[in-house]
Amino acid sequence: MAHTPIETVHIHLGDRSYPILIGAGLLSGPGTWADLPRGSSALIVTNTTVAPLYAAAVQAALAAHFAQVHVLALPDGEAHKGWEALNQIFDLLLGKACDRRTVLVALGGGVVGDMTGFAAACYMRGVPFVQVPTTLLAQVDSSVGGKTAINHPLGKNMIGAFYQPVRVVCDLDTLQTLPARELSAGLAEVIKYGPISDMTFLDWIETHLDALLARDPAALAWAVQRSCQIKAEVVGQDEREGGLRAILNFGHTFGHAIEAGLGFGEWLHGEAVGCGMVMAAHLSERLGLVDMAFVQRLTRIIERAGLPKVGPALGVETYLHHMRVDKKAQAGDIRFVLIDGPGRAVVRGAPDAVVADVLQACCAA
Repeated sequence: MAHTPIETVHIHLGDRSYPILIGAGLLSGPGTWADLPRGSSALIVTNTTVAPLYAAAVQAALAAHFAQVHVLALPDGEAHKGWEALNQIFDLLLGKACDRRTVLVALGGGVVGDMTGFAAACYMRGVPFVQVPTTLLAQVDSSVGGKTAINHPLGKNMIGAFYQPVRVVCDLDTLQTLPARELSAGLAEVIKYGPISDMTFLDWIETHLDALLARDPAALAWAVQRSCQIKAEVVGQDEREGGLRAILNFGHTFGHAIEAGLGFGEWLHGEAVGCGMVMAAHLSERLGLVDMAFVQRLTRIIERAGLPKVGPALGVETYLHHMRVDKKAQAGDIRFVLIDGPGRAVVRGAPDAVVADVLQACCAA
């Protein structure tokens, strides 16, 4: 496989700043694991799908730096992103008498990353952790920025903490083993950066979408790098989502409602976000912020990426119920990330009647 050069994107957060390493062959690269916090033990948290592919390589690489390297493989999938799996991490840490210098390593997709980060934030009130995202979605979004959480039956990611990793390692080789459905799901989070921040990037995505779907290493490298650059810029200005950072949730208010309404795991997160972006674009058009040509263009790109453009028939009231418990909601008023002209996002409310109209237009009969 053609190897891309290693790129580094920096998250600037004062004494909690950290690098995102992007390149091929990083899992076993000698420089990848250098200069980590010194401890006697490390714990690799992964899942039953990723463990057979990459756990041994990461364990061997970490063995040069830690006296003990433990591995925990959790059940795979969004349906397991809850207290039970989180407690398995704590059980192992306590059972092995791991101290507060233990380093946790999240090896997997967004579910593994979110849960491992939350465990690291909680264990002994905070131990260091490294994100090693193995899905496109995790590399371009969930591994970056310190959002950690588990789901609750009443809402997605409602129990968690802002807790930054000490390093993010994006090994592009891991994307070659990704199922096609997971690749498409990750492209949703790549696509979102165009409408909210950089229309030139959306032009590039539109031109190179076939190369991305074919897993061209150079195309994937730029998609990950540019996505991380945009997210790093936003997180550096608004770490705890007081304002600006909320724009990164374009498509997520509708998307989280789809996930919760169907039952977590029925649709992949990226699939729900892709469909949610179509809905949010339509809402933006109904409110006079963008024209229909923009909505149609974005919808075509999402469809070409292999993502759904029609929402499930949950019913308007079910959608509204789940959106009212979204983290951006204020006093029960739903807040949406809308496109205020191509390349600009705004967080604002919308009349329920207009939202209902969009849902009826965008969902299966």
